[in-house]
Amino acid sequence: MKKLLFVTIVTVLALTLSACGNSSLKANTIAETELTEREKGILSTTSNQSFVFDYNIESEYKKVTIWIEKYEFGKLVDEPIGGMTTEVKDKGSIIFTAFKSNDTQNQTLFNVGVSNNGDTGSFNTSDIISSNGTDGMFISWGNISEAIDITNGEVVLASICYSQGSTMASRTLEFYRDVEGHIHEIKDYDVVYLLKSKFSN
Repeated sequence: MKKLLFVTIVTVLALTLSACGNSSLKANTIAETELTEREKGILSTTSNQSFVFDYNIESEYKKVTIWIEKYEFGKLVDEPIGGMTTEVKDKGSIIFTAFKSNDTQNQTLFNVGVSNNGDTGSFNTSDIISSNGTDGMFISWGNISEAIDITNGEVVLASICYSQGSTMASRTLEFYRDVEGHIHEIKDYDVVYLLKSKFSN
């Protein structure tokens, strides 16, 4: 039921975004989408955090790979907790949502969708935030604040951070461009989830 609901929401947003996407976006870049109040309302009914991005790519790019990585105190945890590769062309959108499970304690459910030329691909995954529980944890989230060039390979689109401490500094734009070079920005967080993308031919 939850997966069906998410696919419906992605489809509704995809139709809306395809009609009023970011037409001024430069080639081979990806940027945060400026959502309408209606679109924000749709997402807020089903998620705790949500992010939407527009991309504009040239013909040399045929596919996009999207995945979620988990970090604990700045250290990457094993393999991605979920991901997919799908074919893309010209312009489209990426939608990323997260919400707390009502069925399993400390579990967060993630949904990612890619909309392109009227088609939508998606994946759903989940993760236990912390075996010690999330009571008293602070949460912050953020995403790229300006258009990012996709020709350099991996791009970090969004972050969701959990911490037992009360200080929650925001990530800089440089962090999203170069995670390894700015890993100090998340080393004090108990858990960090990053949504990454990579366009390829």
